[in-house]
Amino acid sequence: MKAQHFVVVLLLVSNITLSSGFLDVFVAAASVVYTYFERDDLLPFDSKRLKEDLRENLFGQHIASNVIQRAVSSFMTDRNPNKPLVLSFHGTTGTGKNHAVKIIARNVYEKGENSKHVHTFKPGHHFPHEKKLHLYSAQLKQQIHESVSRFPRSMFIFDDMDKMQPQLIDAIKPFLDYNARVDGVSFHKAIFLFLSNAGGNVITEVTLDFWREGIPRENLWMDSKELETKISENIFNDKNSGFSYSSIRDEHLVDHYIPFLPLELKHVRQCVLVEMAHMSITQDSDLADQVAGDMPYFPEEEKVFAVKGCKSVRHKLSLSIYF
Repeated sequence: MKAQHFVVVLLLVSNITLSSGFLDVFVAAASVVYTYFERDDLLPFDSKRLKEDLRENLFGQHIASNVIQRAVSSFMTDRNPNKPLVLSFHGTTGTGKNHAVKIIARNVYEKGENSKHVHTFKPGHHFPHEKKLHLYSAQLKQQIHESVSRFPRSMFIFDDMDKMQPQLIDAIKPFLDYNARVDGVSFHKAIFLFLSNAGGNVITEVTLDFWREGIPRENLWMDSKELETKISENIFNDKNSGFSYSSIRDEHLVDHYIPFLPLELKHVRQCVLVEMAHMSITQDSDLADQVAGDMPYFPEEEKVFAVKGCKSVRHKLSLSIYF
């Protein structure tokens, strides 16, 4: 497939040579080749497609869906953004942070999260030894720099961001800034996604307050009870988090701190129905009710929110079917 693309490039250049000078040919060829590499594996961006994908596949997260749709659409349709897109996802386990990343990736790249331009890092796996932080920092800088040099629209995902050592966060920081240019390479078209459980307790408290006051969940937005500010303060005041030792917040390098709300039974039930489809099982409402109802919920008295969100749904469904 690659060879076919380059043949097309050569044919285009050969046609140009019939009516152009050598310099014009060189410039035209460089432009065609640059465009080829720039768009390699990129999908033509469609804001409506992203919005529909979020609506159909990210359950119980109206705030996250809204902010992601607007932020990603604005960034992808801006021909010359002045900084990389930096989104920080926060919430308890199983609320859909990783799922949201997959949705973004498959709306940007033909191969989605399997694209060679999507790079994922997990502290415990990629940076396990504290004594090697200097080496890890150098390697991380090099990988980000080389990736964006080859493909400006690269995506970098940092899972468990709250567990990242401050030295590693500082290694990322230069690439996130406005008009960032490191060693001659511009990073203004790159995408950085941070995933973290930090702030989950604050998000849960605010969501539970709304529930107790009888206010519809859908009335909860980013500015409700200063939710985004509370998340930011919580993660940067946590002395056990690498975030607290970073100047990322002070320099406003994160575009949005996005809350993922704790999921209710109705949302877990939706996850069960989707898993049935993925497992090629005929959708069964009674079975979906059973599996969703068997999941643990909190607080102890009200039992409103799923302890694990949708994280164990597939396992629970398999047990219900085969045992």
